[in-house]
Amino acid sequence: MSNLEHEINRRRTFAIISHPDAGKTTLTEKFLLYGGAINLAGSVKGKATARHAVSDWMEIEKERGISVTSSVLQFEYDNYCINILDTPGHQDFSEDTYRTLMAADSAVMVIDASKGVEAQTRKLFKVCVMRHIPIFTFINKMDRDANDTFDLLDEIEKELGIATCPINWPIGSGKEFKGVYDRKSKSVITYSDTQKGTKEGETQIIPVENREELLNHIGQAAEDKLMEEIELLDGASAEYDLSLIQSGDLTPVFFGSALTNFGVEIFLKHFLEMTTTPLPRKSDIGYIDPVKNDFSAFVFKIQANMNKAHRDRIAFMRICSGRFDASAEVKHVQGNKTMRLSQPQQLMANDRKILDEAYAGDIIGVFDPGIFSIGDTICMPKDKFRYEGIPTFAPEHFARVRQLDTMKRKQFVKGITQIAQEGAIQIFQEFNTGMEEIIVGVVGVLQFDVLKFRLENEYNVEIKLENLPYEYIRWIVNKDLDLNQISGTSDMKKIKDLKGNPLLLFSHEWSIGMTLDRNKGLELAEFGKND
Repeated sequence: MSNLEHEINRRRTFAIISHPDAGKTTLTEKFLLYGGAINLAGSVKGKATARHAVSDWMEIEKERGISVTSSVLQFEYDNYCINILDTPGHQDFSEDTYRTLMAADSAVMVIDASKGVEAQTRKLFKVCVMRHIPIFTFINKMDRDANDTFDLLDEIEKELGIATCPINWPIGSGKEFKGVYDRKSKSVITYSDTQKGTKEGETQIIPVENREELLNHIGQAAEDKLMEEIELLDGASAEYDLSLIQSGDLTPVFFGSALTNFGVEIFLKHFLEMTTTPLPRKSDIGYIDPVKNDFSAFVFKIQANMNKAHRDRIAFMRICSGRFDASAEVKHVQGNKTMRLSQPQQLMANDRKILDEAYAGDIIGVFDPGIFSIGDTICMPKDKFRYEGIPTFAPEHFARVRQLDTMKRKQFVKGITQIAQEGAIQIFQEFNTGMEEIIVGVVGVLQFDVLKFRLENEYNVEIKLENLPYEYIRWIVNKDLDLNQISGTSDMKKIKDLKGNPLLLFSHEWSIGMTLDRNKGLELAEFGKND
């Protein structure tokens, strides 16, 4: 095996998805703890004095104690090189989260044991299903009172439409949580509380046939219940099948507590055995093989002003094939330019290290002078292909933006355009005007707060937002139609995006059907394309 193949095969790139407060950021930190990337995990509560979680770096995140942007974290563990894409769990950040899932080869779904499947989990799960990526489930917070375990599995199967296969099984929950039963080794791993953010815990592994020791640790009632549940489980749950797991049709389920660090390493070890090496990716000339093809990558995220000391803008790229050499020239396909990527770096939240090389599966950040867009392809100068574009999520909330100081027009246009290029917001113009009238569309309303906060803090521009009544947006597929001739309903508005593409806004869903009826030949789409 060549060094290139060895390096690519040891990489694992996954995203962590969850509903807010399910414990995703805490789980991420414990992974880093095992990889030796950090020595003491930070508390993720929004107190001014608390240590902030490693993956939360933006000012507004520290103030609110939530993850707003997706962070990229890399660490080594047990000869694997692991890339974690930590996605924001907050319901208002699904567009950024959605794009991050396009860069992952698998997903870890974190579920709160007392809440089960929540709305946000459902949305993100749909994206995973669309891409057929493997999903691994970690049911968290077993150290608190939890729902019935069979009910939790039933809910995952019903709500998400995926079969479950528990790899281990919890013994009690809350104050009665005794540990987990490992189905393969038929042994019990006893629970110990290591809440101080360290990785050493006093756990014991007790084979089930060693009844005397087992009873000493978990007691008669818990043992009786466990034996009954094991029997039920062997008859009821789906068989373990690695090919079904890797095709995204079966989710292995694990139980534990990220906060007290129980079950995290067990999960990590199993996960690394089951998940895949970097996968081939679809382009306009077919699938690109990670090992056989030379270096190629695509841009899935752009983040401006990551470092206030340097007014910078970073394009995040997922390397899809080959080895990246920082000194080599590459081609930016959409810009049709050959260049060297400037200041290539590995990111650990907001800490960076400059790279000489990286491999398929890795995520790198490069300095962007304003030339990259989300979905762009980077490859070797001799190659001619582009990766599939990343769909644009339809915004659900709209507002007109006005700057308070007209003298700061230049900063305002620059700021709002840069934030839009990152994909956190989408900006539109009135159909017959220029940048005088700007309409902002977001997937979730908290993004309006983020926009306001960032324009004030990073561009020194104050704005006023005036909410608009529209809830539905449609892209016009047949762009050759004369927009002036379109006859719509009273609640319809004609707008265009920054590239001049025509779009329609509606307040009511029924207006979309009426407009289509009135304009024969008009074709509308729910998704835009990042071409």
